[in-house]
Parts: sequence; C-alpha cells; structure tokens
Amino acid sequence: MKKIILLLLLPITMVAQEDLLSGVDSTRTQKVKVEAAFKALKIVNIESTKLAAKGDFYFIVAHRFGSLKDGFEGAYGLDSAVTQLKFLYGVTDWFTVSGARSELAYDFSGKFLLQSQETNGFPVAIVGFTSLGFNNTLKENNYPEMKFENRLIYVAQLLVSRKINKNLSLELAPTFFHENFVIDDNQDNSQYAIGVGGRYKFAKRWSVNVDYAAHLNRSSTSPFKDPLSIGVDLDTGGHVFQMHFSSSQGMHEAGFLGNTTGDWGKGDIFFGFNLLRVF
Repeated sequence: MKKIILLLLLPITMVAQEDLLSGVDSTRTQKVKVEAAFKALKIVNIESTKLAAKGDFYFIVAHRFGSLKDGFEGAYGLDSAVTQLKFLYGVTDWFTVSGARSELAYDFSGKFLLQSQETNGFPVAIVGFTSLGFNNTLKENNYPEMKFENRLIYVAQLLVSRKINKNLSLELAPTFFHENFVIDDNQDNSQYAIGVGGRYKFAKRWSVNVDYAAHLNRSSTSPFKDPLSIGVDLDTGGHVFQMHFSSSQGMHEAGFLGNTTGDWGKGDIFFGFNLLRVF
C-alpha cells in the first residue's frame, strides 16, 4: 500500500520541483533597475544621468572662484568669484525641471529619463537634457544694436551612462548647442561637442569625479579651450557636497562647452563647489 501511495505522489513531487526550479531561473534573469550610477545631479560641470525624485525640490548654490593664477594680488581667485543660484524640481520620477541665474547667464532646463540601466537587461541609462539660456555678459554699452534674441543659447544633450560596478560609473554626452551671438566671426553659431565623465567611489562617502568635453567644430581662431574638471564628492546622507578644480568658470552648458578660458598647463584654473539642499 505504501508503494502505491509513493507512486501516486511522485508526479506531484516532480511538478513541484519543476515549479521551484523555474522560479529560481526567473529570479536569475529578472530585470532590475540599476540605481545610483551617480549620486549628484552633475558629474562636475556635465549633467549626470541622475534625476530628482518626484516631488523633490532642490536649492543649489554653485560657486566658482577666480583663477588661481591671479596669485596674491587677486587673493588666489577670491576677488573675482561667480555664483549660480538654481532651483530644481522633480515633476515626476522621469522628468526634472530647473531654473538658474549667475552673473554669466540665465538658464532654464529640462531633464528626462529615456531608459534605465538594468541588471540582466538594458546595459546603459539614457537621459535627455535640453536648456534655454540667456547670455548675461552682453552689455548694451558694448553692443548698442543688440537685440533680445542675440542673447539666446540653445542646448540639447544625450547622456549615456553605465554603472560598471559599485565603485565605478562612466558617462558619454554627445551635445549640440547654438549661440545666437559668438565673439569670433569665424565660429559657427551651431556647435558640437562630446563630453565624457566618470565617478570612482574610493571610500564609503567619498568619490573622485572627472569630466571633459571636446569641442568638435571650434574655429581655429577661437580663444577658447576644451574644459577639464576634477573634483571630489562627499555624500553626507542627506545631500552631496561637491568640491572641484576646473578650467572653466562658466557653469551653464554653453559657458563651459564653448567659452572656457582656463588652461591647466598654465595654472589658469578655478576652484569651486556645488552645494545642494533638498526640501
């Protein structure tokens, strides 16, 4: 009798084992969204693929001192600082808007998630970024025939990042930007650049960040250079504090992509920080 009962239970046991194994296999191949490729909204100057969470409101103070090459007479940059104040809001988990103002430009932007990186799925995160800027350095005394539209700056970027492991994340940022006014007559108003950047976490709360942008159609007579920035991020748990050195004092996209004046080789670099507060 016991043998008959065992024979009757055998098919049920086999089916249960198959269901269990299929559950294990589905767990192994399940697509999981990769989080926190970057902790901050920017790598240094270049936007990262991080977006604000829905309903989060940020107040951001970005500060760039003057060039260190000014030496003692210029208090090593303290006498010619530039400050950008920015308000940023997460409309949804996939769409962030912001408005900013500095001595150099007004800037309004939108940032939207196109595709998340997934474990056992899509290999990279893709985010779109667009902005409309107003050049604040053009003074009517210098350009009496200047019109409002001469100040406009348009930017479009595709941000593609990959979190390689828990410590290393990399990003590529092909960029188009159009300046209605350029100081070099030989420079095209429509310009192209490709940015690269990365973050390496070397301690529990610390990471080193680097970004660089190569201008692809800069005029041979242009006085400007490609921007290189190096810094560290401190994750306090509530927000991220960024400190860095950059060859650009401009913080809006066209400011550092198209109008960088500094030169690392000559010590013409700017110390700065980004301080974020989330409400």
